[in-house]
Formats: sequence, C-alpha cells, structure tokens
Amino acid sequence: MKHIFFSLTLLTALPALAQVPTPAPAQSKPLLLMGGTLHVGNGTVIPDATVAFDKGRLTYAGPQAGFTQDKSGYEVVDVKGQQIYPGLILPNTTLGLTEVEAIRATVDEAEVGAINPNVRALIAYNTDSDILPTVRTNGVLLAQITPRGGVISGQSSIVQLDAWNWQDAAVRADDGLHLNWPALILKLNPAEDAAALEKREKARQQQLRDLEQLLSEAAAYRSLPAGRKENLRLSSLAGLFDGSKTLFLHADYGKEIIEGVRFAKRLGVQKVTVVGARDAWMMLDFIKQNDVAVILSRVHALPRRTGDDYDQPYKLPAQLQQAGIRYCLDYEGGMEAPGARNLAFIAGTAAGHGLTPEQALTAVTLSPARILGIDKDYGSLEAGKSATLVVSTGDLLDMRTNNVTRAYIDGRGFNLTNKQTYLRDKFKGKYGQK
Repeated sequence: MKHIFFSLTLLTALPALAQVPTPAPAQSKPLLLMGGTLHVGNGTVIPDATVAFDKGRLTYAGPQAGFTQDKSGYEVVDVKGQQIYPGLILPNTTLGLTEVEAIRATVDEAEVGAINPNVRALIAYNTDSDILPTVRTNGVLLAQITPRGGVISGQSSIVQLDAWNWQDAAVRADDGLHLNWPALILKLNPAEDAAALEKREKARQQQLRDLEQLLSEAAAYRSLPAGRKENLRLSSLAGLFDGSKTLFLHADYGKEIIEGVRFAKRLGVQKVTVVGARDAWMMLDFIKQNDVAVILSRVHALPRRTGDDYDQPYKLPAQLQQAGIRYCLDYEGGMEAPGARNLAFIAGTAAGHGLTPEQALTAVTLSPARILGIDKDYGSLEAGKSATLVVSTGDLLDMRTNNVTRAYIDGRGFNLTNKQTYLRDKFKGKYGQK
C-alpha cells in the first residue's frame, strides 16, 4: 500500500510541476503604472512616467504630470524606482517547435525535402512548451517562429507567447519565406581532390538553377486567370512579388550575401532581409544601397577568422547602426530555444561595444517590429499601440540587475512563474536563503 500511495502521489505531483501557467484572461479593468522610468523603445526615456492602458491598448504613455484624467476608475500600480520597457521581440527562432534537442520526438522544426515553400511553422507551434514561460520571465513576449532545414525551409509566423493554442497565439501568420542560400564551395579538407570539389560545385549550381526555375514559375503563376487549379508550392511564393511577404535570406559569408541579394532582386522579389549576416561589416555599402534589412545572429560568438578583431561579433551591431542599416538582433545557435531567454543580454553586449543602451533596446523591440511588419501595434510604448510591456526592478539588458516583476501581453497580466523559478525557490529554501 505504501508503494501504491507513493506512486499515485508522484504521478499527481509531476504533471502539476510540468504544466505551463494558464493563459491570462482579457484585460477587464483600466490600469495605471505610475512612477517608473519609461523606455519608449524609440530612443526616448521618460523618468517619473505614467503608462495607462485599457482593453489591451495604451491610452497614455508619458510624464506623470501630463496625465490629468480621473484615476478613480483605474487599478493603480506603483512602480516607482522600476523600469518600464516594451516587450522584447525575438525573430528567427524555433521556440515552440523544439523542446529537448536530444529527443527527436520533441523536435518539429524541419520538414522532409529540400524545397518546402508551402510548409507553415505556425501550425506546429506548441503553446504548452515548458520553455516559453522561462523566456517570458526575461522579457521576451513575441517571437517569429521559423522553420529550419533544406534550401527553402518554409514560412514563419509571428506569435505572442501567452496563448491557449496556435490560432490564439498568431499575431501575423505566414509573414515570409526562409531561404538558406546554398553555401559557397570551399576546400576545407586538404585531402579532397579536384574531382570531388568539382562534383560539389556542380551540385550547388544545380540547386541555384532549381531555385531560379521555382521562383520564375511562381512569378508566372500569379498571372494565370482566376479559377485555376491551385499549386500550393507556387501560390505560397506569390507574396514575394507583391511585397506582402518577405524573403528571409539566410547567409553569413560576404559573397553569399551579395549573390543571394542580387538573385532575389533580379527575379523580382520586393522585400529581402538577410538573416545571420556575420560578414555584414565587410559590405555595409552594398547592404545600404540595396535597402536590405538584417537580422543579426551570433553576437555572442568568436570571430570567424583568425585575422578578425577579437570583438568583431560584439561591435557589428554598432557598425550597422552607424551605417544607417535597418537591423535587429536574434538568438540563433546552440541550445537555441532555451537560450532565447538571453536575448536581452545579447543587446546588453552590443550596448557595451558601441551602441547606446537605448539603441540596443530598440534593436530588440521597435527594430524587429518594423522588419517583421508589426510596428503598428508592437515594438514601442506609444498611445494607440498594444499594451505589451514588462516592468523590471533593474536594467532589463543587464543580467546582473534584470528582474522582471510584471509583464503584460495585449494588456493581459500573466503568471511569471516557470520551472526555473520553481527550482530557484525550492533550493533557496533548502539552503536557508531569503
């Protein structure tokens, strides 16, 4: 009987620990955050500020002295001494698609095959992922859920991170196509002979021909009369030619970036964003002249070449800023999904290597909102926009002082607990810490 009782207790306790907090209900009463320092997200900082929101929308965000409405109908929260920020936006991520990277059954980020423009990451997004609450606790409230693998991985979507299901989570569905540009053929193995190198080059050229044929067919498909039999692969690419979707070109080497951008422009693609772009510092003029946005990956990385500056990855955001290039930051790399909680600290590193703190904040709030096409509602704290924000007792971009005490998505204040906070509190108790 003791064994049975213990087993039943364990079975009931484990699910309770594993469950993600219930999504918050819609905002029911107007709310005021008063006395905090407001970081708008566009470079403006307002001390002793008031932020008011109702029905999920901001009605006021400015100096406390400028708010003259009757406060009696509001729930008033004193955040004096704290910092108020827009919710961080994470582009190019597998959040909700990957749970435990070492367990294949929990990884749903890639489809079989090399060219899958009709694949939609959104329908695979898991709102019950245990990783999502750990990311929200550090201020990340929206994300671009992005497929991986192949040459054309599929279509990404932008979601908010407190929802019952993928339908509720969707902020902008199918915002763009992700193209992994075929890598340049480099002889990295001294033992590789000329014939093997030539074989790899021929395979790459065939990939480029296949890509060109596919995009040319997709452009022609748009001109066919209504009532035609739908071709899902071609119709999913149609938005690239009218600007309703963005081509996210994943490339790192300078020559790959130039080749990929010229390829897309030549075939009539209207909006191109380079993802990765670790060699962007070598071709700032090219990127600027072609009006290409950049989603910069791997700021926390070693230099790519032995001759590069030791801090080249850290200072690249500042170089893009100085060149006037549209850019934002992501978190792509090893342990990508759980590591996404460090997005704020990626921006903090950039702030320590040439960016101002507010420029770094913009790189993870308003800039990604603009690049992803959701800046009408998200990315900055201005009247009329969504009340998606976080409150921290310290600097959100500094891992030493980051401490989010409140967070709201579309005005809904949600539970900030997660497995990591549970374990923290558990072991604080064990060792007698307060």
